[in-house]
Amino acid sequence: MAKYNWSFANVGGVTRVRIQSAEDIRHLGELDKKMWTVLSCPVNGLEISSESLSLMDQDGDGKLRIKEVIATADYLCSALKNPQSLFEKSDTLALDNIADEGIHSVAEKLAEDGKVSLAAVEAAIAAVSIEEQPVPAAPLEADVMAAYKAKQAEYAAYFEQEKLQKLGLAVIPEDTPKPGMTEKKFLEMGKQIADYEAAKTAAETANSEALEAAKSVYAPLRKLLLLHRDFYRLLRNFVTLEDFYDNDQTTIASFETGTLIDQRACHLCVRVADLPKHDSQAPLSGMYLLYCNCVNQKTGKSMQIVAAMTQGEIKNLSVGKNAIFYDNDGLDYDASVFKIIENPISIMQAFWTPYRKLSKWIEDKINKSASEKDAEVMGDMTSKAENVKVEEIGKVADAKAQTFDIAKFAGIFAAIGMALGMIGTMLVSVAAGWVALTWWQQILVFCGILLIISGPSMVMAWLKLRRRNLAPVLNANGWAVNADAMISVPFGRKLTEQVSFPFVKAPKIKGGLAAWKKWLIAICIILVIVGITCVVLHLCGFCFSCLHFH
Repeated sequence: MAKYNWSFANVGGVTRVRIQSAEDIRHLGELDKKMWTVLSCPVNGLEISSESLSLMDQDGDGKLRIKEVIATADYLCSALKNPQSLFEKSDTLALDNIADEGIHSVAEKLAEDGKVSLAAVEAAIAAVSIEEQPVPAAPLEADVMAAYKAKQAEYAAYFEQEKLQKLGLAVIPEDTPKPGMTEKKFLEMGKQIADYEAAKTAAETANSEALEAAKSVYAPLRKLLLLHRDFYRLLRNFVTLEDFYDNDQTTIASFETGTLIDQRACHLCVRVADLPKHDSQAPLSGMYLLYCNCVNQKTGKSMQIVAAMTQGEIKNLSVGKNAIFYDNDGLDYDASVFKIIENPISIMQAFWTPYRKLSKWIEDKINKSASEKDAEVMGDMTSKAENVKVEEIGKVADAKAQTFDIAKFAGIFAAIGMALGMIGTMLVSVAAGWVALTWWQQILVFCGILLIISGPSMVMAWLKLRRRNLAPVLNANGWAVNADAMISVPFGRKLTEQVSFPFVKAPKIKGGLAAWKKWLIAICIILVIVGITCVVLHLCGFCFSCLHFH
């Protein structure tokens, strides 16, 4: 047998096979398993009907594998005269395209204009009726039977004890409540109720089975219509991931569950099926990920999602931040971020990362130092207030005043002056070197400084942005992804949309400072700073004429 000639294309930066004709579906079993993008996926939690996927899941283990996809393709190719109609992804099917005679005969009764639809089948199933077996009438009133069942165990135990007492094997306490009927009457009522319930159960079971049998006539046609609608969509998400990489973003991949809104629209949102697996797998994706708890207050429906942030700034993102999530049906949820996996979003964001980290480090140090100092001062004050008597406070203050060591503070001032002198020397040396450079050399030096500070961060970001891969996120959800699902920088811009406002001129605020006044204040502040610096340098022995310290 000649080898089938498959067509290939670059999908998402990876060469993948294209399923674009009925013959491709007929030969799906011949496709090398190593060429499939996905080896297995879960049946539930996807944007494809779970009922359709369950019909393909032959072993019922909740996972759809390659062999089951191939078996479904073979079934559809045998049930349809022209499997090319699968590419329409429609739940309506032409009668002359049904090859199976049994399905065709059922479809003829429901067809309109030579076509049968899933809606017509659903309506026919809902209208199915049978001649039901009559349910026998109850021998007693409902409340009487309920009271009998409530006391049945207690009365049965009493009559059993009564028999033992007659044989001298037991003694019934005098305060034990006696049944309000004889044992014979008790047993007769029990038999009546048991016979009635058995007959009722038998009639209801027979009626249920007869109804299911009548409905089962439509089951093969319903299965065919469901698979006719959903099978090609599954192929696009199983063999190639074409729905995900659709250039126009007009289709939704089976794992994309909605959109997270937070100053931008994050379209790549995936349900979290197993959070512990995400802890180990998701960081390998190289993406900036937001994990959110989502709750719809009206319906009480809730879910956990992970959203990929593929462009924009991250300075306002933190654990606890609130947002809004819209599922694919338009239902809105209150979303709260409970976990963040940080990775670069863009080269520009990576450029500012070192400065942002330095700023945060300085801020944390200042806050920590201030907090410790405040705690130390408060602790010292409270301990002294508790241990020192009121009348002794003045004496202590006088003693401390008398122990002021002028020599010690003179040394401190000298050390401060020396430090300022060294700093001034360094600044002057740098300034002198900078002035000695030509303008283009100054530009090169400035760019070199920026490159030294931000270069490593930008290089790492460039490498990581080109390794962003959706596969680890899908693997954490129970998928077995056979090929990389790369997310390039241009494609990432489509997955996260940023808001774009038109330029609006800011209104003038009454009572505000004029622009020239703001500039004058800024210049004065600069002159004051320069003046203070010059005074400090002069006091430290700096000579401005020869630009060095004496």
